[in-house]
Amino acid sequence: MPAEPVVTQERLARSSRADWATPGVIVGSLRAADMLAIGLSAAVAGTFAPATTAAAPVIATLLALLFVPALFDLLEVYRYERLVELDFTVVRAAVGWTFVAMALVTIGYASGTLAAVPRLQAALFYGGGLAGLLGTRLVAGLLVAHWQRSGRLVRNVVVVGAGELGQRLVRHLHRHGEGVRLIGLFDDRRDRVPDYVAGYPVLGTLDDLVVFARDHPVDLVLVALPFGAQLRIREWLRKLRAIPADVRLCPDIPDFALEQRGVSHIAGVPVLHIYDRPLAGWNAILKALEDRLLAAAVLLLVAPLMAVIALLVKLDSPGPVFYRQKRWGFGGKPIEILKFRTMYVECCDDGESGPVPQARRGDPRITRVGRWLRRYSLDELPQFWNVLRGEMSIVGPRPHAVAHNEMYARLIGDYLARHRVKPGITGWAQINGLRGETRHLEAMHRRVQYDLYYVENWSLLFDLKIILRTLIVGFRDPDA
Repeated sequence: MPAEPVVTQERLARSSRADWATPGVIVGSLRAADMLAIGLSAAVAGTFAPATTAAAPVIATLLALLFVPALFDLLEVYRYERLVELDFTVVRAAVGWTFVAMALVTIGYASGTLAAVPRLQAALFYGGGLAGLLGTRLVAGLLVAHWQRSGRLVRNVVVVGAGELGQRLVRHLHRHGEGVRLIGLFDDRRDRVPDYVAGYPVLGTLDDLVVFARDHPVDLVLVALPFGAQLRIREWLRKLRAIPADVRLCPDIPDFALEQRGVSHIAGVPVLHIYDRPLAGWNAILKALEDRLLAAAVLLLVAPLMAVIALLVKLDSPGPVFYRQKRWGFGGKPIEILKFRTMYVECCDDGESGPVPQARRGDPRITRVGRWLRRYSLDELPQFWNVLRGEMSIVGPRPHAVAHNEMYARLIGDYLARHRVKPGITGWAQINGLRGETRHLEAMHRRVQYDLYYVENWSLLFDLKIILRTLIVGFRDPDA
């Protein structure tokens, strides 16, 4: 009788690591907190100490801001794996700060500027800095420990390949996989692999994994195939491109020797980097800030215009002002996008009830006001509310109707890889003339290639470039 699944559906549903919750963001935030603590201690020391016009305190503060990060790196105080070891980080931070203080005293004595610094100010600077640095260690350690217990910092992992290599990998992760939560395995060869490996279920084929990832948080996919199976590796990696998770290939050579670029270790196992999440860590934070701030600003600016449009839509034809349509969002999860209604009510579709003809020039389903709104893309303005809610982005691949999505997913191999980021109001394809109706499959294929280029080359500057070009080129659709 097979063992009970190690990770239950209930536990998996409760845990989902946020895109920002990466070691880089946590350590970077700790560095910033340390710099803030040193700066505040200098400011407080200057406030309570006797007035002085000497430049020595300012120079000492700047030197401390320079020395502390370098020394703390040397002492491994910023090593993510050790943040929860408070006895380690607190002691080393105290030793490091004391060493920096002694170095500053030595420099001041050698340069003859030490006498210009009031003793009270020096004592307050050292004491305040020590308290601040130890405080940041305590807060960081307790927070990381809490987040690890609650599953926020644990990576949900699936293994693709349930053959001999996959089984060895699962047993290794079961014994040594701190910081990872193994969900199960997937393999297209269901008739040749067991139903359970070390208590973990084989949940289905790779197509099942694509569907599974829409409804469950998957952070990392480990592909366990021997390098000799090149055709299978190529086919499996093509399917896995649709999943918004990190994809790594596990070599079947224990002492695999490669340059460090593109190679990392999961629980001590060397893995090759295949796909990375396009937006994680600081990039995810920057993208979220960009979206929320710009969406809020746009909604405030165009609120009067939206009120006028709502009135015109209501007067032009009977029915609601807005209509909701199903689309696929990030990771292929369903979302409802908002638009101003541009068609007669009886012609509106829900976006998922079979193939629907795309709107084209002179389409009788479109109202008089709707024709004008579509020409200048003003019907899209309510989607800034979707952005504010976190369902869409300002910039990203345009969302297509569910029926069209399913059709093109069968016809274009990499189509589903568009969903590795949130859909957008404007995008790289749109500003390059690929918008509106797609009369031929080749046109959609070109649009997908532009979308994938954006997904794989995202940067804040790239987004700003697209937004600027959108404003210059305009939203006008000549085919509306």
